[in-house]
Amino acid sequence: MRVLVTGGAGFIGANFVLRTLETRPDAQITVLDKFTYAANPHTLEPVAGRVTVVRGDIGDAAVVDPLVAESDLVVNFAAESHNDNSLRDPSSFVTTNLVGTYTLLESVRRHDTRLHHISTDEVYGDLALDDPARFTEETAYNPSSPYSSTKAGSDLLVRAWVRSFGVRATISNCSNNYGPYQHVEKLIPRQITNVLTGIRPKVYGDGRNVRDWIHVDDHNDAVWTIIERGELGETYLIGADGEVDNRTVVETILRQLGQPADAFDFVTDRPGHDRRYAIDSTRLRTELGWSPRYTDFDAGLAATVDWYRNHRDWWEPVKAGVEASYATTQRVLN
Repeated sequence: MRVLVTGGAGFIGANFVLRTLETRPDAQITVLDKFTYAANPHTLEPVAGRVTVVRGDIGDAAVVDPLVAESDLVVNFAAESHNDNSLRDPSSFVTTNLVGTYTLLESVRRHDTRLHHISTDEVYGDLALDDPARFTEETAYNPSSPYSSTKAGSDLLVRAWVRSFGVRATISNCSNNYGPYQHVEKLIPRQITNVLTGIRPKVYGDGRNVRDWIHVDDHNDAVWTIIERGELGETYLIGADGEVDNRTVVETILRQLGQPADAFDFVTDRPGHDRRYAIDSTRLRTELGWSPRYTDFDAGLAATVDWYRNHRDWWEPVKAGVEASYATTQRVLN
């Protein structure tokens, strides 16, 4: 199978490439990536020679169209995804997540190429901390940030192109991914690398915001399950029952690195900060037979801590710049 992976040098996309070549060694993979700050070309070094890498923007039809024409499958990971950045400047989120998805849809429509579109649980907004409900495929969209609203818009574009033009596509909305090769601006790698560099970890607000964590390999295995067994035109939610609040995540990281669990600072909360995400992945598990391998979050987190401890050369070049950016917006609370 000839697979075009857009955003394939970013965190989840690159892990998808590595996992695919591990589990499906005959796949012919082309990566299309704009190589913004969030992409790291070194991530794909273990499979150099087995992957064709193209530097380009999914919003550039002249680049996208010939790649789609030569592909049997397109898996769209390309997105601007960091909430804090979307609050500082939403423009790139509109351009990549909306216009880029439109451009890709027009190309797969033209060539009748199978598409799988990667999205997020953040399109559903948030849940109360004391609410037993979880997001399902029937939950109404209610995005809170420029990031989540542009991802919601991209999902709706895919659905419209399926219904109006017969595009062969599926969508997945996943919970928060963690694992190796994640940019240090994100919660888990940021706090791990803070401890490793002698910086006190930072927690937004009261730290009780809950995220539903899934290991990136579990997520990408689920994506392949949907591609191979899912029904065209349908949406599937991917989650591993990993609800943990942000304060507990940071305390666990500190303990795993031999530090006191309270050796962190609370900082001013992010505007519009969603309180809780929780995914019900029953449909994916019962209809398609998928189940997560990483069911112990502490163990998966410990493996992730070890990865960052052993790969300082991968993240150290960008660490100082990330912390300098955060320093302009985060105020420690007394």
